[in-house]
Amino acid sequence: MSPTSAPPPAILLMGPTASGKTALACAIAERFPVDLISVDSAQVFRDMNIGTAKPDAATLARYPHRLINLISPEESYSAARFRANAMAAMADISATGRVPLLVGGTMLYFKALREGLADLPEADAALRETIDAEARQRGWPALHEELAQCDPATAARLAPNDAQRIQRALEIIRLTGKPLGDAFAARRDEPLPYRLLPLALMPVDRAALHERIADRFAAMLDAGLVHEVETLRERYRLNANLPSMRCVGYRQVWAMLEGELPHEELQARGIYATRQFAKRQITWLRSMSDLVLLDPFASTVTEQALQQIAEFLPAALYLPSK
Repeated sequence: MSPTSAPPPAILLMGPTASGKTALACAIAERFPVDLISVDSAQVFRDMNIGTAKPDAATLARYPHRLINLISPEESYSAARFRANAMAAMADISATGRVPLLVGGTMLYFKALREGLADLPEADAALRETIDAEARQRGWPALHEELAQCDPATAARLAPNDAQRIQRALEIIRLTGKPLGDAFAARRDEPLPYRLLPLALMPVDRAALHERIADRFAAMLDAGLVHEVETLRERYRLNANLPSMRCVGYRQVWAMLEGELPHEELQARGIYATRQFAKRQITWLRSMSDLVLLDPFASTVTEQALQQIAEFLPAALYLPSK
């Protein structure tokens, strides 16, 4: 992009789990020349399809998503790696004259993309082991309560058993004496070279979202989620502390397979965990500025989104109506 040219357009489509993001993204792709980029920290894992609500093969064939199936469930993926991968994909898409459409529910990734990365201290192995030892003795919910005293904003976005993120937040506080939010406030200046339309699916009726979450988790179990986790355990060297197995749904199935959760409680616990996850996603959304809010349960939500995009994009980028 030359210094005098306008930045290329890009569309963000974010929302809580089960709010219909994928279906809306596909509808947008039918009307505008967009290429899809997944913003989902669970869908980066290969062979984790049912519990991540990954688009099926037919959908991906018609509407390819970048940044899906990137790594093994044995590996980890960071916000920094996402930002680098996403910006490379966006540049590639824009170079072809098409528009990047980033769709997903990992709000930390959206924040990193839009605002840049915090200049955080490197991991301290000895301190992490100390925190892990405390967790073994007291439990992660107790450390979550400790975090809430030092950094209530970060604690509000994390589940009481989100070991990886609780550990990192406490590590930063103990290394710097400052909460994670202060570190993000001092982040490196890395402006995103795009003109953005940030669309957010924000349910007006939380009960409707809860009902959809319950229906979807039941459908995941019917589709073979337990067998999927059993197969993953056979194929890969996994443990309960890996990011892949801490994903909602997988964590509960793992606990059931380990005998820590009665089978008859699996569905209820999975639904509850997913609802709590959606609540944290909504908390993230409410902290973001300049969003165009759309109710996913409104009968006109697709038309509203298409109208917003029609007003945002140059007329030359419209596709013929189908």
